[in-house]
Amino acid sequence: MPSASFSSSRSYVRRSRRKGGHRIPLPSRTQSSEPCESVPCPNNVTGAMAATAACAGPSGSGGGGGSPPVPAAAAATTAGHHSPYDLRRKSPPAYHEPGPSGACSLPARKRPRTSLAQGVDVCNVSQYLQYELPDEVLLCILSHLTERDLCRVAQVCKRFNTIANDTELWKSLYQSVFEYDTPLMHPASCQFEFVPADECDADNPWKESFRQLYYGIHVRPNYRPKKESRIKHFNTIRAALEYVEERAGVGGVSSASSASGASSASGSSSTLSATCGGVCAAGASGATACSCRRAQPALVFVHAGHYQEECLAIETDVQLIGCAPGNVAESVILEREAESTLTFAEGAIRAYAGHMTLKFSPDASSTMQHHKHYCLEVSDNCSPTVDHCIIRSASVVGAAVCVSGAGATPIIKHCDISDCENVGLYVTDYAQGEYLDNEISRNALAGIWVKNYASPVMRRNHIHHGRDVGIFTFENGLGYFEANDIHNNRIAGFEVKAGANPTVVHCEIHHGQTGGIYVHESGIGQFIDNKIHSNNFAGVWITSNSNPTIRRNEIYNGHQGGVYIFGEGRGLIEHNNIYGNALAGIQIRTNSDPIVRHNKIHHGQHGGIYVHEKGQGLIEENEVYANTLAGVWITTGSTPVLRRNRIHSGKQVGVYFYDNGHGKLEDNDIFNHLYSGVQIRTGSNPVIRGNKIWGGQNGGVLVYNGGLGLLEQNEIFDNAMAGVWIKTDSNPTLKRNKIFDGRDGGICIFNGGKGVLEENDIFRNAQAGVLISTQSHPVLRRNRIFDGLAAGVEITNNATATLEHNQIFNNRFGGLCLASGVSPLVRGNKIFSNQDAVEKAVGGGQCLYKISSYTSFPMHDFYRCQTCNTTDRNAICVNCIKTCHSGHDVEFIRHDRFFCDCGAGTLSNQCQLQGEPTQDTDTLYDSAAPMESHTLMVN
Repeated sequence: MPSASFSSSRSYVRRSRRKGGHRIPLPSRTQSSEPCESVPCPNNVTGAMAATAACAGPSGSGGGGGSPPVPAAAAATTAGHHSPYDLRRKSPPAYHEPGPSGACSLPARKRPRTSLAQGVDVCNVSQYLQYELPDEVLLCILSHLTERDLCRVAQVCKRFNTIANDTELWKSLYQSVFEYDTPLMHPASCQFEFVPADECDADNPWKESFRQLYYGIHVRPNYRPKKESRIKHFNTIRAALEYVEERAGVGGVSSASSASGASSASGSSSTLSATCGGVCAAGASGATACSCRRAQPALVFVHAGHYQEECLAIETDVQLIGCAPGNVAESVILEREAESTLTFAEGAIRAYAGHMTLKFSPDASSTMQHHKHYCLEVSDNCSPTVDHCIIRSASVVGAAVCVSGAGATPIIKHCDISDCENVGLYVTDYAQGEYLDNEISRNALAGIWVKNYASPVMRRNHIHHGRDVGIFTFENGLGYFEANDIHNNRIAGFEVKAGANPTVVHCEIHHGQTGGIYVHESGIGQFIDNKIHSNNFAGVWITSNSNPTIRRNEIYNGHQGGVYIFGEGRGLIEHNNIYGNALAGIQIRTNSDPIVRHNKIHHGQHGGIYVHEKGQGLIEENEVYANTLAGVWITTGSTPVLRRNRIHSGKQVGVYFYDNGHGKLEDNDIFNHLYSGVQIRTGSNPVIRGNKIWGGQNGGVLVYNGGLGLLEQNEIFDNAMAGVWIKTDSNPTLKRNKIFDGRDGGICIFNGGKGVLEENDIFRNAQAGVLISTQSHPVLRRNRIFDGLAAGVEITNNATATLEHNQIFNNRFGGLCLASGVSPLVRGNKIFSNQDAVEKAVGGGQCLYKISSYTSFPMHDFYRCQTCNTTDRNAICVNCIKTCHSGHDVEFIRHDRFFCDCGAGTLSNQCQLQGEPTQDTDTLYDSAAPMESHTLMVN
């Protein structure tokens, strides 16, 4: 006879056969051709199941009885028929005349109906039950059975097996025992998962869940189970745990599990092994099925209720799980007022608590100190799993959850630790453990504390809206924090202090009411691949000798700065993308000395990097671009080192030294700024060496207002204005630079500028290689000034200079051009092979505008015409005076740099030596003034 099958039948039943309806031939139930064995039955047998069990065999288990013969024609129709309940519709086997054994002789349809009270043969009754009893009636009968009897009935025959495995039948039985709305699967120790029935791989999810959970005992206050039920029930959790401990003391925890199915009514000593023969999966023997459960800790189901003041200190392997319809955790509440609500202590290696609410609500009038009392406490050398719990603490001291001590390695997952009047989760004293997918919010103090060499692993937690910091690691706390969402906390999202060294990866830290990450008082930490954004203060704060690593993070849209390093902070800031912040992308101040490298710092609403108040730091190989103010600011005694950075496309200055800003600028690529590539002012004295400063929409380097500095071995080219400007009492030193291809002059020194220019190559600039004007007095020594599109050196406007051992050659307008009244100190210079285009034009009778246009200023004699009412701003070349203004009242002004207004067409007379008129730039003596940074004004 076949054993019980656990394939799920369909959830519907077929209606009873109508009178005269067509019968479908009966398929064979077994391969046996033996007739059903006749079993005497007393006349007082009135239960249908008694007859069924009798026909099944003396044991009632379906293992020893035969099967009635089946016609061959009926067997032939079996393969094409799939309806689960049609076995009852098929014709029963032919019966012969009654013999000595009392066997039936007529087919069932021709046999007169006789009640059992009249003494019918048991075999006839079994035939009626197996083939004639309507499905609806049979289902109704089976719905009153316990799980064990239902499994035994399933072993009677194929029809009973199919109906006894009905999904709705098992769902009703399952919900009467476990109350869950959805099947709860229990694939392994301390693993529970609700799986919707339509998503489960099992044929009958409700039965499969029943099989997996069957070995548990139940805490169900005032519940009265069926007399036949072998499931153990208790009124209190403590009583259930004592029962588990008692059984563990007799035969170990596995014995408790085996005995947990014992009937409280009969007091039977049957073990779970006997039950498994009916409840475990088809094909598995009772011994095999039981052996898998013996490896499991005891399982205790805690049904809906409010369990108060139960002392729950667990030191063994036991699994506690809430059991209720709807939201399970909200329906099962464990609460205490005096001591910790639930404690796991040494020995609870494979313990479990899940799907319940834990509350600690100390009496406000009590004088008891509660700083060591918690909702959930996990101590040394235990590793419980806490799953899908709601945890609430009203204590104003301590924490809601405390994990402490070496060997404390819990798994806490899918829990809600919120609205507590203290810390949410506290991990300390070398504790470890995994904390996964928890909701930690609205706690009065930190969401999480990690302290004293504790090293938890925290993944995918949601930590938000705390009234303090989100996560606080301090006093040598460690830990690995991955993929957590931390936001809207009142203080920093993540705080590291006092030697703590956490690793934080792939987290999102955002919308903090202060900063994102705060590392202070010698904190360390590794922050890698995080998103840090939209915080009210800086995304990252580093201070007071802290030295974290900030690597590959996105730090953006902060309401203040991106990274703020102050108060002797250090740190390694590398490979980050820092953008869109309201203040500087990185700010370094007050003796801080970080390493900042390989970052992208861009599109800030303020500057890129701001180093001030004696800030230091090594800033190398970053890309700083498209910031609203200066790419890099260095001020107030700061001395950073900037190497191999690309600083470009800024809306103001590239690198700005002011108010005694110092430091080194080496091997950087600085280009395409709206203002100067580098500005130096007010006592600043940097070393600028080996840089490329090019493509600026203004000048290359501007030194003004008392600026100093050493500019050495730089390439300064293709700037819209002078490569280097020196003015207003500034005194830099320029050595061995290449200043070329400027769209204006090479070096322009005016307004009292000074400086020492040594061994520079100045060539191919559109204006003078070196222009010295307005009382300036530089020293030019051993420079090469050549291939210029205007003069080599021009000195004008009461300026003077010292020119020693320079080579000035192949310049278009001449080598050295001196305005009236200028007397430089000239010694040992070589001036040769210049084109002297001005003298050639004058000698050829040309207007000088012909060679200059309005973009350059050749130096020669210029005049003014009184007849044509020219102003002090107008100048006329000597050939136009001779030709265009012949006979006019003219006067000689001086020998200086100018372009001819007559040739430019700006006078009333038409120039007879020059073609079409052009626009007057109204510029006479100097190139256009450089644009100075307004950063301080904006600030």
